[in-house]
Formats: sequence, structure tokens, C-alpha cells
Amino acid sequence: MSWCCQDPKDTFVHESKSKIMSNTSIGERLKYQRKMKGYSQEELAHRTNVTVRTIQRIEKEEVSPHLNTVKLLAVALEIEVDELVPLENPKEETIKKKWLLLMHATPLAGIFLPLLNVLIPLFLWIHKREDNPMYNEHGIKVINFQITVLILAVLSFVGLLTIEKWGFIIFISVVPICIGIIIFNIIYVVQKNKCYYPFSIPFLRLKKNKTLGLLLIIGLSILSSCSNPKQETIERLDGSLITKDSITKKIDQLMADAQIYGMAISIFDDNQPVYQKVFGYKDYPNKIVLTDSTNIYGASFSKAVFGILTMKLVEDGVIDLDTPLESYLPKKIYEYEPQTRWHDDFSSLKEDSLYHKITARMCLDHTTGFKNYRWVEEDYKLRVHHTPGTKYGYSGEGFIYLQVVLEKLTGKGLEQLAQENIFEPLGMENSAYEWKTRFDKDFALGHNEKGESLKKDKDNEPRGGGTLETTAKDYTKFLTAVLNQKLISKESYDEIFSPHIRIRSEKQFGEGANTITDKYDSIHLGYGLGWGYFETPYGKAVFKEGHGSGFVHHSVLFPKSGKGIMIMTNFERGNSIFKELLEVTLKDVYTPWEWENYVPYDK
Repeated sequence: MSWCCQDPKDTFVHESKSKIMSNTSIGERLKYQRKMKGYSQEELAHRTNVTVRTIQRIEKEEVSPHLNTVKLLAVALEIEVDELVPLENPKEETIKKKWLLLMHATPLAGIFLPLLNVLIPLFLWIHKREDNPMYNEHGIKVINFQITVLILAVLSFVGLLTIEKWGFIIFISVVPICIGIIIFNIIYVVQKNKCYYPFSIPFLRLKKNKTLGLLLIIGLSILSSCSNPKQETIERLDGSLITKDSITKKIDQLMADAQIYGMAISIFDDNQPVYQKVFGYKDYPNKIVLTDSTNIYGASFSKAVFGILTMKLVEDGVIDLDTPLESYLPKKIYEYEPQTRWHDDFSSLKEDSLYHKITARMCLDHTTGFKNYRWVEEDYKLRVHHTPGTKYGYSGEGFIYLQVVLEKLTGKGLEQLAQENIFEPLGMENSAYEWKTRFDKDFALGHNEKGESLKKDKDNEPRGGGTLETTAKDYTKFLTAVLNQKLISKESYDEIFSPHIRIRSEKQFGEGANTITDKYDSIHLGYGLGWGYFETPYGKAVFKEGHGSGFVHHSVLFPKSGKGIMIMTNFERGNSIFKELLEVTLKDVYTPWEWENYVPYDK
């Protein structure tokens, strides 16, 4: 090609390129790159949102542009930033020193808060790595070293526990050596702009690896969240929050003050257990620890399960709630030969003129007229004391009567009925109405007022009112199912959780049981089918207690809000902390604790 045919633009490019190679000003570099692309100052301004006046002043070297402005220009010109920024700009040298010092010195914060030795330089590296290759190089070296330090710290701790003598020396040497390396590099980078970190594992490399970097960031975020766990909270009835740690501390304090050394507790919210914990011992004198799979005598928790079971049989058409139980049998109940040691012996009713009126509903809402148990009678004979259905009087005998009729109607024992309809569907593998040999491996003993363990009663025959053997884990499953209205229909739950009889007695048991009061009218205290009932500003509440053989339990559910609590203790004075527990954990100030005789330990 002859010179006469050469494009004048090519001549300009060649000359300008030679000139720019030896010129270090940003103005000359910008002018050169702009003309290489064939852009006028106006066109470049339009592409970058940088004003024409600013571009003119940069090219005339009247201003030193901000780095963000340089980045915008470089993007518009489709070049790297370092093709515009002079390499030997004294001002950039100062900026470089500042950021490099931060990258190398801030890991010392990890001495006070773990993971900061990695997180701070990681943040700086992500923020500055595109600004200058030196930031990228130094940042990678610092991060690799600091992650290696974390690994060494963990390994040295393992060595401390597993290697005699040398494990201790290794453990106490790691931190001083690493701090020494950090200080050396702080000095080295100030003097030479260089760094040296030995023994670093190359998690990040100078060649960009976005996937690895992303995984590193995610992993460190997870580690950070694990090392600084959030305080988990539980919402109480009134909407206030309490932390789980606070609940645990309060339980520890109450148990210590009241000298109760065994407890299991579950708290429910939104129909699910949100706090489950066991405390203390299943055998206090021998200091054998209680667990959530330890067998615990359920006492009258049995009645709550039996109430659900009965309603399942009502749904199946086996029985009706309001048909007199006597009418289901071909013979009078007192004519049957007892099959158990005592509980199905109804011979004493032969002379009774009221028992034939008793229905399933009356058995479940405690209005049969039977005393709690026949041995409370002076002659140990079962009898009806008032017209059935007219007056509340807590009675385990009513549940036994209903149980025996159900067994005769179905041809199945209580244990089989409960397993088929309740325990197996809910996965309550360690629950039964009779003692199982497998329970021998792990069971709790009851304790008296003095903290002495009581002999475990293992020969009880199945009774719907009081022989349930269960665990904290299993009974939590049962209450969860109740809150979620499983096993039976919503209509059946509505029937169970309705007040079938109003209660106006001063106390549930003892002398106060015959004293009439209006004290509980504000909460409409009453009884449903197998469950107690009262009303609160947050909807109705249903409760069930249990007490016997050194075990004292309480549960209360608030179906509308899905909240509730289960407390199981194996100490006779366990109920002395129930009032305060209900108030602290749920803000339940409505449970009639005086009626229940839950007298606080400090009163």
C-alpha cells in the first residue's frame, strides 16, 4: 500500500498511540481512547451520563476525576479502568496504602470476636478488588491465610483434647504465631507494598472463580449466624414475647426454690410445640437423669385421652352420648361376673335406684354422682349420691363404668382400643394403659414431700381414668394432635370442649368441694367431656390435671390461638410452681389455681 492511499485516521492513531505510551496523564489517556472509538465529547457524555463539561475538564487536566467517574468512562469506552488511570499517580498511591493497611490489620479483630478475622477482609476485598489488581491480590492472600488460621485453631483445640503434652503446646502456640505473621505483614506492606503469608490454603486464587467465592461467602455467613445465635422467643397469650432462655432460667430457679427435682415441660404456639425440655431426675436419691423418653405415670392425664377415644367410638356409632349406658347391655351391670380384681365389680349397685340414668356424657363431665373412687366410701361400696347429670363431682369411677360398657360392646379391652385409635395413629410408641416390660428400661419414680422415691406400681389393670403410662415426648404428640383436631372431627372437638356443667364449688376436692361460690363466674368455669373448661379474653381454654403416686401434672390448651402448655413432674409438691409457670410462660392468669389447690411454694 502506498502512503498516498493511507487513511489519515490510521496515521493519527499510530502517532497518538506512540504518544500515549509515554504519557501518564488521565486526560491524554481519555482523549486517546475516545478518539480510538470515534466518539465526540458529546457522544461520550450521552453514553455515560458524565457531563460534557466534566469530560472537557478531565481532558484539559483541570480536575482529577473521582474513581466512579473513571469507571463510567471505562465502561462506555469498553476498556479496563487501568487503561485510563495513570499507574504512577501519587494520589492513588496514598489511597492504596490506606486500603492495604485495612486489609492486613483488621483481622486482628478476630482476637475479640471469632470469624471477624475473615469477615472484615472478605468485605474489603469484595468492595475493592475491582479498583486495582493489587487490592485483589492482597485481599486473596489475607483471606486464604485467615481461613487457614480458623482451621488451625479448631485442629489445635482437638489436639489439646486428644494429644497429651504436645497438644497443649500446639494449642497455645497457634494464636501468637498467627498474630506475629499479621504484624510482620502490616510492616511489610507499608515498606514494600508486598505481603507474605506462609502455609495458606488457596481457597481463593488470583484467577477469578465466582462460584468458589460465592460458596465461601455463603459458608462464612452460615458460620457467623451459628456463632451468634439469635435469641428465640415465644409469643404469649397477650402478644408479649419471652425468650426460651428466660423460660429455662425461670424453671431452674423455681425448681431450686421449691425443691422439685424432676420436670418435663412443653409449650405450644400456633398448634405446634415450640419449647420442649426436661429437667432434673427420674430417680432423685440416686441422681438418675430424666429424659423425654423416660416412662412417666400419667395419672389423670388418662382421662383426656379416654375422652378423645370415647368420641371416636361415638363417631363410629358404637355408643351415643345421651343414651343410658345400662340400656346397651343384655344384663344389668351388677349381674356380670367381675373379670378384674375390683374395677368391674358393680355388685353394690344392685340396690341403687339412680345408676341406671347414667349416660356416657355424665361419665365424661363428672356428673354421675359417684365418689372419686369406691374406697372413699366408708364401706368401700360404690353408690350414686345425687341424681346423675345435675351436679359436678370429680369421679374416676364414672370413667371406669363407661370403659367397662365400651369393652363389653366392642369385645375389646381398653388397651387394645387405645392402641388402635390413639397411640398407634399418633406414633405414641411408649404409651399404654398398662405396664409393658419394655418400660423397665427407662421409667421415672414418684417422690414424696421429702424427696424420697416411691415404689413403682407396675401391676395396675387398664383403667380409663388413671393408669396411663406415657412419656413427655409421647404426651406432647397427643396434645399436638388435639390442637390440630386430628383423630376425630371438628364437631366432636366442639362437643368435648364445651361446658356441659357449670362449676361453682370453692375447691375441686376436700371440704371446699361442697362450698358454693361465685368466685369463678367471670371465667365460666365448667367441665367438658374429659377436660375442664374456662373462658378468657383470648377464647376458651381446656385443661386436664393428673395427680397420684408422687406424680403431679397439668396441661391447658387455648384452641383459638393454638397455644398451650404441658407440665409433668414426679414430685408430690410439683403443683406448687404451676401458678407462676403458667403466668411466666403463657401470661395465663386465668387458670383457677386456688380451685385446683395449686398453692405456691412461697405462700
